[in-house]
Amino acid sequence: MIIAQNGRMSLMLLDAASMYFRAYFGVPESMTAPDGTPVNAIRGFLDMTARLVTSRKPTHLVACLDEDWRPAFRVDAIPSYKEHRLAPGSAIAEETPDTLAPQVPILLDVLAAMGIACAGSAGFEADDVIGTLATAATGPVEVVTGDRDLFQLVRDTPSIRILYIARSVAKLEVLGPKEVAAKYEIPGTAYADFAALRGDPSDGLPGVSGVGDKTAAALITTFGSLERLLASLDATEATRTLSGVSPSVRAKLRAARDYLDVAPTVVQVRLDVPLPKKLRTELPAGPNDPAALVELSERWGLDNSVGRLLQACESARQATAT
Repeated sequence: MIIAQNGRMSLMLLDAASMYFRAYFGVPESMTAPDGTPVNAIRGFLDMTARLVTSRKPTHLVACLDEDWRPAFRVDAIPSYKEHRLAPGSAIAEETPDTLAPQVPILLDVLAAMGIACAGSAGFEADDVIGTLATAATGPVEVVTGDRDLFQLVRDTPSIRILYIARSVAKLEVLGPKEVAAKYEIPGTAYADFAALRGDPSDGLPGVSGVGDKTAAALITTFGSLERLLASLDATEATRTLSGVSPSVRAKLRAARDYLDVAPTVVQVRLDVPLPKKLRTELPAGPNDPAALVELSERWGLDNSVGRLLQACESARQATAT
């Protein structure tokens, strides 16, 4: 699949949907193709990527895709998962702005013509693709996302860092275990367990009723993990006590036990999704399909953005070759 990274070699993983949604809402729709079609998400995505490649200088780059934004295995565990994002009248389709949806296949065509790797897996989200690629790498990895769920991937050896772009690429935060620990007052690699307890309305994840950030953080810090918390809860079932936990919180945990049994299935990023065995992830030395790239650039008015990204890739390749 990939990537025997070492030395100066590094992998950048793009949470593609997170980025093109942010590009769409951050770049005016007045940015159009010659025929008047909005291309704000495409140009914004390409410009964001060029800026990231210029500043971070990865040697490998993959745009990771949602082949299924609401996978069955997560919905089966918690039916409310992302339910609020469904398009009206649809049981499967995500509600997407009318002028964004047509831009996504064009963007993917442009990336393919440029020679930038894209990866997805049927039945899985981009988060799962990212988790699989990040944990398989043997060198440093940087994950570009506006999604907090991916904070759970951070580690020091080999290094996985999140480039968190919720406030924009210009104001990105670089997060590792130390930064996650400081941000949430939890062990730095325990974000998934913390999120399961606290819940996340943006994903339709209910959490434990009455348990907010502070209580969830205190529980995970005390017990180290959700698994150990639940084991301690079970071990003290007969005594109806739990050391270091108030009776009211203990009661809330017991009431939410069925939820807590299935929450990890939903919250934890999968690290084992099937991906193409031949995935060329090196920064392109030039376009993979120059004729197609010229046609796409001219038709959709993307010359400047495509040029910036190609130049960024070339500059990063030169910097890491010296």
